[in-house]
Amino acid sequence: MAEQNMEAKLKNQLKQEKIQLWNPPYTDDNNQPGQQHMQELAERYAPLLCLPVQEVGGALEAIRMQAVNRGKGNKMFRETNVATLELLLPRHCRKDPKTKNRLKTRLDVLVQEVVDRIGEEYGLKYIKLILNGKTLCVDQNLDQQGVKNHSKMMVLKVSDAEWKQLNEEEEEKKKNQNESIQRTQKCFQILSERDGSEDTVPFLEIGDQSGNPLKIPHKLKKALILAMGFHEKGRSLMKKKQFDNALCHLLQADQLFSKVGSTLLSSVDNFAVLQLDIVWCYQALEALSCLDDGKSRLQRAEDCFLQCYGEQKQRLLMIKGNTGREEVLFLRLYLLQSLLSYIEGNDDQAQRQLSKVESLYSRLCPDSEKMAQLMALGFTEREARLGLRACQGDLQEAAIHICNQRQEREELKQRERQKRSKRMEDISTLTEMGYSRRDAARALHLADGDMNKAYEILQDSTQVAQATNNNTEGVVDPEKVEQLLYLGFERGVSEAALRLTGGDVQSATQLLLDNQGVLSPELLSVSPPSTSSSSSPSSEEPSTSSNSTADNELVNEVLEDISRHEEDYLDLTLEEESELIATMKSYLSRGPSHAV
Repeated sequence: MAEQNMEAKLKNQLKQEKIQLWNPPYTDDNNQPGQQHMQELAERYAPLLCLPVQEVGGALEAIRMQAVNRGKGNKMFRETNVATLELLLPRHCRKDPKTKNRLKTRLDVLVQEVVDRIGEEYGLKYIKLILNGKTLCVDQNLDQQGVKNHSKMMVLKVSDAEWKQLNEEEEEKKKNQNESIQRTQKCFQILSERDGSEDTVPFLEIGDQSGNPLKIPHKLKKALILAMGFHEKGRSLMKKKQFDNALCHLLQADQLFSKVGSTLLSSVDNFAVLQLDIVWCYQALEALSCLDDGKSRLQRAEDCFLQCYGEQKQRLLMIKGNTGREEVLFLRLYLLQSLLSYIEGNDDQAQRQLSKVESLYSRLCPDSEKMAQLMALGFTEREARLGLRACQGDLQEAAIHICNQRQEREELKQRERQKRSKRMEDISTLTEMGYSRRDAARALHLADGDMNKAYEILQDSTQVAQATNNNTEGVVDPEKVEQLLYLGFERGVSEAALRLTGGDVQSATQLLLDNQGVLSPELLSVSPPSTSSSSSPSSEEPSTSSNSTADNELVNEVLEDISRHEEDYLDLTLEEESELIATMKSYLSRGPSHAV
C-alpha cells in the first residue's frame, strides 16, 4: 500500500506540472529514458516525499515504463484488437521483480486458452487466474468476466492435490453461494406475500425509524422486503467473516434497491448503510482495484445520510431524541474515506478524515467498567453498548434510556398483537358471510384493515364473477372505458376496474382513486365464494403454498441467522475498525504529510 501511495503522489505531481514522461526529453525516440532529466526530477521530488533520491528515481522510471507500454498497448489494441495483460506471477517465477510480465491476447478467447499459454511459457502445471479478487472461470471468455486491455491478473499456482481440492471447493462454494442467494430470494418473496392473516407464521412489516408500520403500495413493499432481506443476509455473513459470499448478497440487494425509486431511498438510511457495507467488504477482501466504485458508493452514502438525518443530524435528533448510536456509521464512513484518500496519494485528506475517526472512536468505544455495571443490572451487552453511545457514556442516563427503549418496544409489540387479533376477528367475520379465508385476508390487506372497504371489494369481485357467469365474459362498455380515460386513468386498469365493479363507473373511479390508479395482482385475483350465490357459505380453503410446511421451514432457516433487533446495524463492536485505524496510523506516521 505504501508503494501505491508513493506512485499516486508522483503521478499527481506530474499531472499538476503537465509532465509527460513518455515524451521527450524524458523518453527518447527508442523509448529509452532521458537519464539527465529523469535524475533531475528524482532530485526535485525526493525532498517533497521525504524519501531517498534513488527510491524516487526507481518509482519515476516505473511510472515512465508503464506509460510507454500503455501507449504501445493502446495502439496495438486499436489496430489489431490484441490486448496487453499484466501478469502478477508467483514469486519463484519472477526473473526480475521490477520487470512487469505481460501477455498479449485477444479478449474474445476462453480463459482456458490463456491458462494453457501461461502454464507452458512459465512452466506452471496448475494455475488459477485472479482478477479483482475473483477467480476467472476457465469455460468463459476473458471479456465476459470483465478483463480489459491493461488488466492486471494474479497467477495463482497450486499443487496437484491442491488443484483437485480447490476445484472441488470452488464448485461447492459456487453451489452454496447460488443456493444461498436462491433460498434468500425465495424466503423473502414468501414473506413479502404474507399479510398477517395466519396467526402462526412469521410475516414482515416495513416500519419507520420509530418502528411504526409504513403504509406503502404493495408492489413497492415487496421490492423493499426483497432488497432488505438480501442486505440483512449479507450482514449476517459479514459477521461470520465470509466477505466474498456476503458481497454477493449485498450486490444483489443493491440491484434490488435500484428498482425501488430514488424518492424513497433518499428518505431512509438503509441504502446508505448498504453502500458502506459493500465498500467494507471491498477493503476486507483487499479489492483495492474497486477504488473508483468504492469512492462513488461512499459519496452516495454520505449524501443519503445528510438527507435522512439533516446537516447537523437535527432530523435524527427529532425522531430518536439522540444521535449517539448512528455515529458509528459516520466513523466507518470517514475511516473508509481516509483509506481511499491514502491510496490515491492524498495524505493530508487521509489524515483529516482519520482525525475525525479517532475523535469519534474515543467517544464511541464503550467503557468496559460501565458496560459491566449495566450488564450486572440485567441488561444485554448490545443494550449496554447502544445505551452508553446514545447517552454519551453517562451511566445513569444509559440505564434510564435502556428501560425506556424496552418499554417502547413492549408497547409496540402490544399494539401489533392487538392489530393482529383484530385482523383475525375481521377475517372470521368475513368468512362467516361466505367468503374464503384467503379472499377475506387479501381484501382486508388491500383495504388497510378497513372492514367496510374490504366487504365492498369482496362484493365487487362477486358481481364481476356473476356477470361473467351470465356469459358476458367480462366485456366492458367502451363508453364507460372512455369516461375513465377522460379522467386520466390508463385503458388497461380502467377496463379491469370496470370488471371488478360490475361495470359501475362511479365505483370503478373510486376503486382506482383508492389504489392510486394501479390495481395490484392481489386485487385482480380476489375471487368470489365458490358457489354462485353470494350468501352461501364456502368451505375453508387449504393453506396456500406460502404457508406450506416446506415454505415455513425455509423461512425459519433463513431468518435464524438474521438479527431481529431493529438496531443491529448500529451495534458495531469497533474491533475491526480499531485494526484498520492502527494500520492507517502506521502508514501515515512514516513521514510528514505532503499534498503531492
